Amino acid sequence: MSAAQPEVVLHLAAQALVRVSYEDPVATFTTNVTGTVHVLEAIRRTPAVRAAVMVTSDKCYENTGQGRPFREDDRLGGSDPYSASKAGAELAIAAYRRSFFGAAHAPRVISVRAGNVIGGGDWSKDRLVPDLVRAFRGGQPASIRYPHATRPWQFVLDALHGYLRVAERALEHHDLPDAFNFGPDPLESRTVRWLADTMAQQWGDGASWVEQEETHLPESPFLALDSTLARQVLRWQPLLDAESTLAWTADWYKSDCGLTTTQIERYMEMVPR
Repeated sequence: MSAAQPEVVLHLAAQALVRVSYEDPVATFTTNVTGTVHVLEAIRRTPAVRAAVMVTSDKCYENTGQGRPFREDDRLGGSDPYSASKAGAELAIAAYRRSFFGAAHAPRVISVRAGNVIGGGDWSKDRLVPDLVRAFRGGQPASIRYPHATRPWQFVLDALHGYLRVAERALEHHDLPDAFNFGPDPLESRTVRWLADTMAQQWGDGASWVEQEETHLPESPFLALDSTLARQVLRWQPLLDAESTLAWTADWYKSDCGLTTTQIERYMEMVPR
């Protein structure tokens, strides 16, 4: 940071897996909370920084099972190490914002929250799409834990488009909100079963899946974000619906990683000017 003297900082680094957070909670909190504090401190000590976009997660919200999309002013919290670490990161961001970045000339530090992002490039363990792809490529049925859970699946470039819009606007306006949600319309939410069925159909070659029978770690049956603020303030909206999101994702994995640049160029042609 000292050598580069950047004007814009985008912080996306994280321990991003819920199951890993149960296996190694100390590393999860260290990476997601203390790591975020180190980035904030570097921003504080770098005079050139004018705007910072801090990526957390839709799981930073206290999930009380109300069955409605979360808004930016909802209570933060988490019942597992990963979710709690993301809520902790948000608290650290808010504390630095109020303590060190309140002056008119200070950097604008904004947190952004998205989740259930899918698309090419993700090979993480215990994530639905990469697990499906690994099983399909190996000619084995994929093993699914919660087929009836509903999630707001969204394409990776839709989320990244939102993050970049925040950075652009933060350079232009100092009175932006402190946080933004980025997610699809709640009507675009789909079950894990739908995603697995559709992915198997698009993959072909006899791809299939089965439901796991053993006991699993608890997961919320419903997650969704209210992205009204991003739509109104940033004029952002997702450009791919659920079906297109999964089609682009399946195409990327079937291409053996060869569609990254093509999909970015295709997406940018869709972005309103």
